[in-house]
Amino acid sequence: MSNILFVASECTPFIKTGGLADVVGSLPQALQKEEKLEVRVILPLYDEIDDVWKNQMEYLTSFDVQLGWRKQEAQLFMLVHDQITYYFIANDYYFTRKGIYGYYDDGERFVFFSHAVMESLRHLDYRPQVLHAHDWQAGITVALANIMKPIEEMKTIFTIHNLKYQGVMPLHIFDDFFNLGKEHIAGMEWDGMFNCLKSALFHADKITTVSPTYAEEIKNPYYGEGIHGMLRERSDDLLGVLNGIDTKEYNPSSDPNLFVNYRTARLKKRQNRIKLHEEINLPYKEGTPLYIIITRLVEQKGLYLVQHILDEFLEGDVQFIILGTGDPEFENYFADLASRYPDKAQAILSFDEGLARRLYASADFFLMPSKFEPCGLSQLIALQYKTVPVVRETGGLKDTVISYNELTGEGNGFSFANYNAHDLLNVLRYTIKIYANTTEWQNLLKNVNKSQFSWKDSAQQYAEIYTKLIPESIIG
Repeated sequence: MSNILFVASECTPFIKTGGLADVVGSLPQALQKEEKLEVRVILPLYDEIDDVWKNQMEYLTSFDVQLGWRKQEAQLFMLVHDQITYYFIANDYYFTRKGIYGYYDDGERFVFFSHAVMESLRHLDYRPQVLHAHDWQAGITVALANIMKPIEEMKTIFTIHNLKYQGVMPLHIFDDFFNLGKEHIAGMEWDGMFNCLKSALFHADKITTVSPTYAEEIKNPYYGEGIHGMLRERSDDLLGVLNGIDTKEYNPSSDPNLFVNYRTARLKKRQNRIKLHEEINLPYKEGTPLYIIITRLVEQKGLYLVQHILDEFLEGDVQFIILGTGDPEFENYFADLASRYPDKAQAILSFDEGLARRLYASADFFLMPSKFEPCGLSQLIALQYKTVPVVRETGGLKDTVISYNELTGEGNGFSFANYNAHDLLNVLRYTIKIYANTTEWQNLLKNVNKSQFSWKDSAQQYAEIYTKLIPESIIG
């Protein structure tokens, strides 16, 4: 059996701001169950983590972490949950704060975390053969593992969840935060700045990202966020492995957040919708399709496209609900829209996980016209709740949503290629046509019901990557 150590900044069920936490929370379960790997996870111990979890943690040890000229103490805790062992690194100065990101010293905080991970390896009764780091917050662990070699034979994998965020800092922090020779600066510098993500790309044995299409897109300038040249240099070691979702967690037949549980029954989705309209005070209209968006209100999610066409689209017999928070520009726009269409639109400018599940369970269509989308979990959740996704053909959206074809009867959603508002409007109008045709609509729903995106296939792909890195181990 091989030992795999995940390093990340967030993980369900302990702490979550986005899809990264879902992946780090569910992939180890699949790897351990399907591939018989010993997978453990190491995280920061944030103040935001609920006391329900903190009270279950076992204190292991304390040790000093050298951060350039500074010396900081770290405490190491352990918790076993659902047969996975989790380690937590505590430090009052860096992690006893409200929220987990958004501070001026985020770079320093996660450089400290990475140094602490290296030091913790000396104190564990567990010897990982692969260190698998996720996103820029854990990127420095890959560089340090390669440079310091706390475990000589340990290999490294780095997974890019979103290339846009890279952990960029002034280059002089190399002298402030590291006790390394100057020869190592080149592997950590990009475009005159210290770059945590680039550090991982340079040092990792293998690089993965969260969908095959995104793995190709990020080699090009439009999607490459200024670092496409580095990715092209490492293209032989760059692989796209499609994310899955936890189908036990996202299961409409057992989800306690729903008004009525169901497997495939359209009638029960209708019952959920009627009660949802009562909950949010939006008039229910029999036979009118409901379109929803559940997202962070940021440009990446294609909201400029939605702004351009939504008034025109709402002239038809449709209803629309958006749930999320984000940029004030978008919050103000959707609040104004809802006030102008009180019988057709609702803007819920907050986030409520239970309400999100009820929206998935009640809607006919889920709209996700992203400018770029490394993988996307929302469209997978929508399919799991038998809601038809409407997406732009980018990243994981292209890999998971096949546009419905009336001639062949194939497809589990709708899509458009160009980042263009009227292309979005045209495909939305086409969805109305299919919805009104009972035969086509029922056929489409059958395809949606067949869509499966569990972690099983992805876990197998990762197990193969681990095997190639450590061929002497037996996996499976």
